[in-house]
Amino acid sequence: MDVKRTFDGAAASYDALRRQLIPCFDGFYGAAVGLLPLAPEAPRILDVGAGTGLLAGLVKARLPRARLTLLDFSEPMLAEARARFAGDPVPVAIRVEDSSRADLGGPWDAIVSALSIHHLADQAKRDLYRRAFAALAPGGLLVNADNVRDEDPAVQAGHRAAWIAAIRAAGLAEAELEAALERTKVDVLAPLSTQLGWLRQAGFAEVGCAFDWHHFAVFSGRRPAG
Repeated sequence: MDVKRTFDGAAASYDALRRQLIPCFDGFYGAAVGLLPLAPEAPRILDVGAGTGLLAGLVKARLPRARLTLLDFSEPMLAEARARFAGDPVPVAIRVEDSSRADLGGPWDAIVSALSIHHLADQAKRDLYRRAFAALAPGGLLVNADNVRDEDPAVQAGHRAAWIAAIRAAGLAEAELEAALERTKVDVLAPLSTQLGWLRQAGFAEVGCAFDWHHFAVFSGRRPAG
């Protein structure tokens, strides 16, 4: 299954189902946005795998003067983002590129990502973390709100079953559930502990996890200021 084709096709309905598909929505996204510093007042922030701009919109609500750049390889998803930010007093830049190969530019005060990096092969994840470190300004922060897996397959199966039960309880239609489960076939989940190690190996300090619910986790690292 092709990742780009999967999300191109899901663009129009993507946002509408987020709270049902992410039962921990408020805690998950709230933890990610809450990690971002309030200074500087107009931070330079890159959203990697930005999709429809859902995370970027929450960042804007917390940091209205943030200078955001959205990077994603799905033009239909970014079309939704363009509509979301149309008329914003601080223009949002859009880049249609593949994050696994794109020059991340910078320097950025923060690089954020939500539910995107887990689609990359593990080596590509590690490479992206290294490139993110290089693209951050000294003291800059990387925040990844993503799906992870447990190292124990039985525990991971339990997490998946609990997630499916929760979204069924939220009233998600079976057709939408089947579509969501089909999209998980393009997932390449890596353990949280392994990814924290990759961040440290890339040079990040203050590496930690701010939120963890079944296979949803928010973790971060900071490029040292010195």
